[in-house]
Amino acid sequence: MLNQRNSPKLLVGIAGGLVLLIVLFLAYQWLFSSNPQPVKAPETAVSTKPAVIAEQPAAESFIATDPDTIQLVNEDLLNAAVPQDQSLAKEEVAKLEDIQTQLNDQQQMLSTQHSQADELIRLKEEQIQLLEAQLKAAP
Repeated sequence: MLNQRNSPKLLVGIAGGLVLLIVLFLAYQWLFSSNPQPVKAPETAVSTKPAVIAEQPAAESFIATDPDTIQLVNEDLLNAAVPQDQSLAKEEVAKLEDIQTQLNDQQQMLSTQHSQADELIRLKEEQIQLLEAQLKAAP
């Protein structure tokens, strides 16, 4: 019995098991503690124009004026002069229409999410009221 307690294999096994548990716990925390990324609206039209928009530096295209508000469109894009060449002007207009379409889709998605959140809040309030009534009725 005394040999079993001081056995190096047993000590290595226990230490290995503890290390394995710690590693698994840390991996679980690392995987599930990261904030989920916002879900982007699926793009309906496939074109090369979004690739042109994506080439802009991230710091330039997303400038936050308020911590709660993110600027979706760069001010330089709105104030830029329309090119005199007709084909470039049409390309610029198509790019702006694509951006407007994406913004409209995003606005529609956000309003839908907002209405769903309001409905969930209303349902949760009803559930709380029912639970409070059950607690009052219980002896």
